[in-house]
Amino acid sequence: MDLKGKVALVTGSGGGLGRAMITAFAGRGARVVVSDINTGLVEATVGALKKDGHEVLGKVCDVSNEKSVEELYAAIGERFGPVDVAVLNAGILRDGLLIRVNRQNGRLKGKMSLEQWQSVIDVNLTGVFLTGREAAAQMAESQKGGVIIPIASVAMHGNPGQTNYSAAKAGVAAMTKLWAQELSRFQIRVAGIAPGFIATEMVLKDMNQQALDAWKEKIPIGRLGEPHEIADTALFITENDLVTGVVLEISGGIKI
Repeated sequence: MDLKGKVALVTGSGGGLGRAMITAFAGRGARVVVSDINTGLVEATVGALKKDGHEVLGKVCDVSNEKSVEELYAAIGERFGPVDVAVLNAGILRDGLLIRVNRQNGRLKGKMSLEQWQSVIDVNLTGVFLTGREAAAQMAESQKGGVIIPIASVAMHGNPGQTNYSAAKAGVAAMTKLWAQELSRFQIRVAGIAPGFIATEMVLKDMNQQALDAWKEKIPIGRLGEPHEIADTALFITENDLVTGVVLEISGGIKI
């Protein structure tokens, strides 16, 4: 797909990986949609893109809320027409061990709360389902096809301390491969990205520092990934018509 003049949405694009990807799409001449739950981040990213002369729509959206997602796609349709590319990137972390036990007396110290579990599932899995469903609906009705890029994670293989996150991302990877089969008859390609440890605010600030330092030592290339490296992958998927039904692990070689 040639991105010039196309409509590209990235959820969670107020900052981090999302902002890197939406900026990359704009740089290819796409009309872009900035979406995030944080109003301030949406305004800042929209302002930066407009300053550089790009055509952009900003829309606050809670991807875990069906009505909010439907309103997002309605706004895109009204402003630009049907979406051509949808990157399903919005996500959160609420890390914690399933249970914590006192090693000295064997007594239970704590458990992963239902809120920790449900909040991550709601955003990282249900949010991908809702935003992917609405993207597919617009693309199919337009009869022009399109590209959907769900963002998984290498944590999909199971990362201790991330029961909620790993479960959600494994679900995202499964949906990616399934959707590629279901939606191919509408000329819709679906391919995912599973980043490793990338130097974003969510990783640097929200992840336990001790755990992050331990993982850094295990990355074969010897460093965290950079947001632009994930953005480059999103461009590759979009522009290469042979890519569908896969989840590309962009991780620096780390295996979980």
